[in-house]
Amino acid sequence: MLDIQLIRKDSDLVSQALAKRGLEIDFSSFLAEDQLRRQKITEVEQMKAKRNKLSAQVPQLKKAGQDATEVLAELKALSDSIKTLDEEVNQLSKDQEIFLLALPNMPDDDVVAGGKENNQVEKIYGTKPEFDFEPLHHVDLAEKLGLIDYTRGAKLSGNGFWIYKGDGARLEWALLNYFIDTHLADGYEMFLVPHILNYQSGLTAGQFPKFEEDVYWFETEEETLKQNMQFILPTAETALVNLYRDEILEEKDLPKKFFAYSPCYRKEAGSYRAEERGMIRGHQFNKVEMFQYTTPEDSPKAFAELVGKACKLVEGLGLHYRLSRLAAGDCSASMAKTWDIEVWIPSMNDFKEVSSASNAKDYQARRGNMRYRKADDNKTYYVHTLNASGLATSRVIPAILEQNQQADGSVIIPEVLRKYMGGQERLAP
Repeated sequence: MLDIQLIRKDSDLVSQALAKRGLEIDFSSFLAEDQLRRQKITEVEQMKAKRNKLSAQVPQLKKAGQDATEVLAELKALSDSIKTLDEEVNQLSKDQEIFLLALPNMPDDDVVAGGKENNQVEKIYGTKPEFDFEPLHHVDLAEKLGLIDYTRGAKLSGNGFWIYKGDGARLEWALLNYFIDTHLADGYEMFLVPHILNYQSGLTAGQFPKFEEDVYWFETEEETLKQNMQFILPTAETALVNLYRDEILEEKDLPKKFFAYSPCYRKEAGSYRAEERGMIRGHQFNKVEMFQYTTPEDSPKAFAELVGKACKLVEGLGLHYRLSRLAAGDCSASMAKTWDIEVWIPSMNDFKEVSSASNAKDYQARRGNMRYRKADDNKTYYVHTLNASGLATSRVIPAILEQNQQADGSVIIPEVLRKYMGGQERLAP
């Protein structure tokens, strides 16, 4: 959520920042209603003070044997007016909250305007693999090597699901262990979070209300209040960002560095392109998510660390990839800055994202009321929240299969994964 004080102070600055996302926001009506709301709050507070003063007179009049009828009548009229004003203030406050919750984060100053066409490549690691044979698509490789059963996955759950089996299941688990061991060695604390979350968790993360249709909801009675509704997590970030919701941390305890493994569940609305068959897009996939809570001063350093860790994981696998700075319009709504780590998929002749490292700054903290107490002045300030995939497996495995395939149909297993697979060096038919 954006800082309402900033909107009041310099709405043009906020409008110009959001314009980098391609949004035209006019704050005139919002500011007029905000002014009206504050006037009504002042008015109702004055009326309540008057009511308290009159209420104190009633027992005094009765004790003195005087008639309190006029005072009681005035109290009744005052209470009715207060009730009406309170309702008006509540409605204005509700409208204001709905407006603020719908606004995306302001892009950082160094984030360029526009959509994905303006994304900037920061670096490229390695070289594109060259083959002296006809390379196979990862789906064909996975089926020939008996790693994944797409047909039975679809039979069990529908399109967009698959089953890992045999060496495929072991390779998937090896990747997760590699990620986990790396994060533990870097001093990150491991979490296993619930897969079922409440509405407020999605609201704090910034996924709701705009992206409510992108998650799987548990069916509830129609009259169920939103705050009582539950959904299946689309990423462990949604859980990790809510750990300290409505809490105050101490400055000495920051930064907090966490990671969590979980399956991720996505509706992935829309049709699948032909080149995205296999595991490029799916409704369920495994991911290890990194997360940090920091002070605003440490936020840039934390972002650089998360980007570096995600790159290091892909480099450890020996995969060709690129690091891209996303333009404002390509960043998710909650994030002020995002860099993507994109791995090369030969069959698609393109790079596909395996990690997004993002800084939400205080946007999520304001939505979830997450603060820290500063040591030197004992005042509370909003924390900064940052996240990065570390990593998602559903595109790493296609990259391993396609980049490491051999003329005899086998696939070389990255060296860092072999200890998790009993020393096995290749996947063979």
